[in-house]
Amino acid sequence: MQRSLRAACLAATLSLAACATAPGARDSLSATARDYVVLQMAIGEKEEGYIDAFTGDPALKAEGLALAARSDLPALAARVAQLRARVQAVSAEEPRRAAFLAAQLTAAATRLRMLQGEKLSFADEAQGLFGVRPEIKPLASYDPVLARIETLVPGSGTLADRVEAYQNRFTISRDKLEPVFRNAIAACRTASGQHITLPSTEQFDLAFVTGKSWSGYNYYQGNYRSRIEINTDLPIRLSRAIDLGCHEGYPGHHVLNVLQEEKLAKDKGWAEFTVQPLFSPQSIISEGSANFGIDLAFPGQRKARYEAAVLAPLAGIDGSEVARYDALLDALRDLGTSRNTISQQFLDGQIDEAEAIRLTQKYSLVGEARARQSVSFTKQYRSYVINYTIGRDMVARDVDRFSDDAARWRRMEQLLSEPTLPSDLQG
Repeated sequence: MQRSLRAACLAATLSLAACATAPGARDSLSATARDYVVLQMAIGEKEEGYIDAFTGDPALKAEGLALAARSDLPALAARVAQLRARVQAVSAEEPRRAAFLAAQLTAAATRLRMLQGEKLSFADEAQGLFGVRPEIKPLASYDPVLARIETLVPGSGTLADRVEAYQNRFTISRDKLEPVFRNAIAACRTASGQHITLPSTEQFDLAFVTGKSWSGYNYYQGNYRSRIEINTDLPIRLSRAIDLGCHEGYPGHHVLNVLQEEKLAKDKGWAEFTVQPLFSPQSIISEGSANFGIDLAFPGQRKARYEAAVLAPLAGIDGSEVARYDALLDALRDLGTSRNTISQQFLDGQIDEAEAIRLTQKYSLVGEARARQSVSFTKQYRSYVINYTIGRDMVARDVDRFSDDAARWRRMEQLLSEPTLPSDLQG
């Protein structure tokens, strides 16, 4: 009876609602996962950029487009609620898979509330979208870090100006960007490949672009292929080659996407891993592992040594200062979560854009142009900013529970190739 009803629904190409509400029509996680993909694609039609990647069945995308055409936002929100109830009803089938779907649907419900005009606080928004309630520290708590950095970059003028001027000494000229980045990504790939085996056909394309609020982006194409874009609106410094090579490539976004396509979408047939909504708990894992992957691939002084010996000569930069440069960057990392505080104050209406730019200059120690780009990113992606810092720290605590390097890499691969939620992270 159930099979015949399902076949009738499909054969007649009835609406998703008709199939979903018919008693017993779809009572498995695989069925709900299929409808989840259709629903996410429909939401993606309502908000540009909502879908970060789709590598699944074109028929599901077509269903999603058709659903979007005949549904308004409240109707899609109702479908999210229906699908969450269905997931709950069959959760015993595969509890961890069900938990992942439920969390993703909570994020979809939150995003639809926002698209309908509901104003959420920064913390409530982050909780609803990413499954993490951020700790917001007062900006004054970062003042001791600023004092410590004062000793690293002495001189006259504001500390932000001094730090900016010092870092500008490590700018890669435009004509050297491609060879430096290709070498850096190759080094990241080698480091990751010693521990994580990927399909032999995996590959990436590299492009340099302008007019973006971000510094780098991975557009996953499917079939184990990515397009890595590097934004050249602002001068790119030496350290960013390894940082972006690891973050966007290996063991970052490219590796995560390849593993999930191989292990989950293809091997297990889990359709939910053929679509990546940007505003979901997936992003805590994606951005957190990509940022932590830099330290995993280049621990200790390895990054500075590689930059000094290989990348600096390629870029035509004096490598003798690289160790001091990396020491400064390590100190600057301790200011990273100040961005969350500034974003919270700005998005919650406590400060205006001009003040957000000023505070970003002061607490991120960047020039006005970089501060404007940072605030522009916050305006576009809102509470997504927490994923880079809080996500990194969560992944780091989990992986660093293991002292053995091989064990740490095994745990990293596990996080990337399983339906991992922020609540699964330990430490």
